[in-house]
Amino acid sequence: MRRVPRVPVVAARPRTAEQVTGAAAGATSLAALDAAISDCFACPRLVDWREEVARTRRAAFREQEYWGRPVPGFGDPRARIGLLGLAPAAHGGNRTGRVFTGDRSGDVLFAALHRAGLANQATSVAADDGLTLRHTRVFAAVRCAPPANKPTPGERDTCRPWLHREVALLRPNLRVVVALGAFAWAAWWPTLHRVYGMSPPSPRPAFTHGAHWSGNGAPDLLGCYHVSQQNTFTGRLTPEMLDDVFARAKRLAGVE
Repeated sequence: MRRVPRVPVVAARPRTAEQVTGAAAGATSLAALDAAISDCFACPRLVDWREEVARTRRAAFREQEYWGRPVPGFGDPRARIGLLGLAPAAHGGNRTGRVFTGDRSGDVLFAALHRAGLANQATSVAADDGLTLRHTRVFAAVRCAPPANKPTPGERDTCRPWLHREVALLRPNLRVVVALGAFAWAAWWPTLHRVYGMSPPSPRPAFTHGAHWSGNGAPDLLGCYHVSQQNTFTGRLTPEMLDDVFARAKRLAGVE
């Protein structure tokens, strides 16, 4: 039986928005940030949901141990390309403990990253499956699986310091951010202001697939339809469209 990652031990579990802000600011490395994220209890509705899903489990995964906690980022600590998603899936990252791992969205995403030469394998089924990313790190705007994949504005805002700190730690090398969906696109503008000290453009560019915003001194931002089953099954997002986005991201990031 595959096991989820070991739960790290941190000094204090954040239980309020203020404590999240403090814990994020105090993380001096990605490893420390990942540990703090994984032990966050600041949003009661999300805590209840992630733990309920981990207890009841889907029938197909009945014999598996669920992670049932916030899901930290994953990938190259010196990433030049960041992939920003919405939140973990209830039976994907919330089960495996690794973002975009163990669900159909991840199947599509990591297959595309492998085709682009940014992943060593095309599949992502468990945290111990040997997957590594090249020049790329994947993270989400909200770190807990939300009911119906819809975090509330308050949950989004409470979780925001984790994203800001992760981007700050990646800043020396980060050159491009790919926003997977409109939620991630919107989450980037407060990050731009907080981490880079830049005011978001006004009016803010609308999210579309293939949208491109460039700001002096900040990473380029590319828009990409989310790799959800709804988008991929209906053909709204095709493998060719994903390949084009990642090819553009590589060019902008200076990755061969």
